[in-house]
Amino acid sequence: MPPQPNRSPNGDPEVVIRVRDLVVELGNKIILDHLNMEVYRGEILGLVGASGSGKSVLTRAIIGLLPKRLGTIEVFGENFDELPPVARRALEQRWGIMFQHGALFSSLTVKQNIQVPMREFLDLSDELLDELAMLKIEMVGLSPDAAEKYPSELSGGMTKRAALARALSLDPEIVFLDEPTSGLDPIGAGEFDELLIALHETLKFTVFMVTHDLDSLHTVCDRIAALAAGTIIAAGTIETILTSPDPWLRAYFQGPRARAAFGLDLAKAKHD
Repeated sequence: MPPQPNRSPNGDPEVVIRVRDLVVELGNKIILDHLNMEVYRGEILGLVGASGSGKSVLTRAIIGLLPKRLGTIEVFGENFDELPPVARRALEQRWGIMFQHGALFSSLTVKQNIQVPMREFLDLSDELLDELAMLKIEMVGLSPDAAEKYPSELSGGMTKRAALARALSLDPEIVFLDEPTSGLDPIGAGEFDELLIALHETLKFTVFMVTHDLDSLHTVCDRIAALAAGTIIAAGTIETILTSPDPWLRAYFQGPRARAAFGLDLAKAKHD
């Protein structure tokens, strides 16, 4: 059973991200159409959807990298649009982002990549920056000699871990992960999932994870939100999603690949 989300004083799950009636348009095409969703403190939420459905667009809209046409986005109870620049900058320090394919700066070493957010937001000595970067490198399971390597010298799995270390550089309360296991072989993807679970249990951050990896959805996520036709068509636990009558969800979660990932859970859901 997944851990229960943190509760507010009135007993309801504590919401750290609230999206209401979000409309995002790119090139005169509406990508997100009056979308509503919530993310609870302390949970790992997996966002799924077909290719081109707008999963990464939603992530970028939440963190302010894409403009919206309508709607509101609240993070930690703050309306991002209403915050003055200083307050927005302070809010941005409370989340970390791991972009798809890592997005490491090719001209910087792993250690220097990890230090980029630290140098932007913190006033620390070079000695302390080095110490903190090495701590993050160890935290994600990279060897110390990876610190001086450039992205071109890293394997796919090492790139993912380095990108995760950079996302964790400011000890964020929310971590955004965009397809964190894409491009990894099954062993590497499984090891990354195990790392994420261990870090989440230790650091207690909230995770908003875009993924199509059925194994990750099954083993890592507390809840799943499904995006289709520009909106969230279902949200809940694996068990809830498996009982959805929606044709796309049934094809996605009850197809041949899902049988391997979900095993008896899928068989039980189909029987029920």
